[in-house]
Amino acid sequence: MRSWRIGNAILMLLVLPLVIYLLNRVLGALERIRQATDEIVVEGVELVHDLNDVPEALATTDQTVRDVSAGATRYGDSVAKLLG
Repeated sequence: MRSWRIGNAILMLLVLPLVIYLLNRVLGALERIRQATDEIVVEGVELVHDLNDVPEALATTDQTVRDVSAGATRYGDSVAKLLG
């Protein structure tokens, strides 16, 4: 019976505070992670609103590339005729 009391005393004085300390550190880290993910979600939603005009901008870019490549082809043909 005496060894049970000594074991319980060791558990209460050494092991339990260590477990509480470690649990507190883990929960603190978890809370910081949760706050960071909340910020990421908020900023991600704002980013989506900024990206709404991207399809139109890409269409404009595609048309510009087509125009430039057509002009470059005509220029290349003209240079070939001059050199040929």
